Amino acid sequence: MFVTNEGPILHADLDAFYASVEQRDDPSLRGRPVIVGGGVVLAASYEAKARGVRTAMGCGQALRLCPSAVVVPPRMSAYSAASKAVFAVFEQTTPLVEGLSIDEAFLDVGGLAKIAGSPSEIAAGLRRAVAEQVGLPITVGVARTKFLAKVASGVAKPDGLLVVPHDRELEFLHPLPVERLWGVGRVTAEKLHARGIRTVGQVAERGEAELVALLGRAGGRHLFALAHNRDPRPVVVGRRRRSIGAQRALGRRARSPDELDEIVAALTDRLARRLRAAHRVCRTVVLRMRFGDYSRATRSQTVPHPTAHTEDILATARGLLAAAMPMIRERGITLIGLALSNLDNDTPLQLELPFGEHPPDALDAALDQVRDRYGAKAVTRAMLLGHDDGPTVPLLPD
Repeated sequence: MFVTNEGPILHADLDAFYASVEQRDDPSLRGRPVIVGGGVVLAASYEAKARGVRTAMGCGQALRLCPSAVVVPPRMSAYSAASKAVFAVFEQTTPLVEGLSIDEAFLDVGGLAKIAGSPSEIAAGLRRAVAEQVGLPITVGVARTKFLAKVASGVAKPDGLLVVPHDRELEFLHPLPVERLWGVGRVTAEKLHARGIRTVGQVAERGEAELVALLGRAGGRHLFALAHNRDPRPVVVGRRRRSIGAQRALGRRARSPDELDEIVAALTDRLARRLRAAHRVCRTVVLRMRFGDYSRATRSQTVPHPTAHTEDILATARGLLAAAMPMIRERGITLIGLALSNLDNDTPLQLELPFGEHPPDALDAALDQVRDRYGAKAVTRAMLLGHDDGPTVPLLPD
């Protein structure tokens, strides 16, 4: 019997993906700080990150931090092609691949011991294959649970491989800062820090009841389980998305209500088309905002009936935007996003009265056909003529 103290789950994550593709394709950029973006940083190489440059930062601020950085415009088609090539390597490694985004995935290699070796050997081979076939650096974490594999890859970055053996899981996990736990953002971290909780080990030492009282029932139980590396989720292949979203970084310039309405309309057109292409409908529309002080807020509304109609979604999004305008005027806005959640398949749907002469989705269907044939910008709203709606970020299939 083949017995191993490793794995069986790999978390593979490309390093500074967009920037690495630019450095791969232009040898003069290798070893130099690279910023991908225009007005806003979409990605930064590790050389730029070492100078404090971060994603979603304004390029002006980024260049003040790193004057020697080279700014290149995004090439989304190149990133999409690179992602497909990397996922082909994943699927050559194991049939059990769960994509998280275009540049990271979980892989289950537990059944490959006799034909491919131990999880660490498979992970090393995966890194070699991605480097040789795609020309990109990738970091891999190996552990018994999905959570710990992802933490391991985060610790090993950039261009690393880290294996967490079964008998050293808590020894590895507990000294890490609480921010390494899934679900711990700035607000949750501040709550934990206020109680003197700064490491994962200190979370594990607290009783579950104390964490529930501090963070709520779901949040407290979630962190208590992760602090003890309790994560029973398997790698799932072919799981459909529970939500889809898009966002637009705005920089620090003040935006008028009309400008924000145009951006929300463009995001809605993009998302509704994706929704229909995936043969799905949504029940909830979510507006996401980041403000000038780097704080964030979300507003959501559930619609009466599942829908994929652009105008229904846009009317809901506009209502959320209007309600948030006082907050936006007071604090400024640097990013706006839209998400559609509570997704379901688009059939069967209950027909609604009255039955009109033209089906309510006839316009959407006609526009989708034109855009599929002639391109996404073949037909657009008059309000968006002459406007740049930002780069279309490549995504995993819906």
